[in-house]
Amino acid sequence: QVHLVESGGGLVQAGGSLRLSCAASGRTFSSYPMGWFRQAPGKEREFVSSINQSGGATYYKDSLKGRFTISRDNAKNTVYLQMNSLKPEDTAVYYCAQGYGPQPSDYDYWGQGTQVTVSS
Repeated sequence: QVHLVESGGGLVQAGGSLRLSCAASGRTFSSYPMGWFRQAPGKEREFVSSINQSGGATYYKDSLKGRFTISRDNAKNTVYLQMNSLKPEDTAVYYCAQGYGPQPSDYDYWGQGTQVTVSS
């Protein structure tokens, strides 16, 4: 069993930045790839970014490249999502998950989510 807890969400003005964190417990964190998804009201959950076990390979939703950066600290069992130049359309609940791939079904474990709201 894996327990994932996101933090770092909040209300920010357009153009601002936030860093989300996801703390993991219950499995050897460094053995598993991780990902971030988001879900806006009335929309499907969508892939944001993923990172492999070592942190040496990262992937992003095309439209987010250059603004979002995923990273991980295996010593702290934590994965991060740095979000810069935020836009109102980035408003969503952000979830971290353990797994690999662009689809939610590729992931086995999920956190409870953290709300990000970007005001215009």
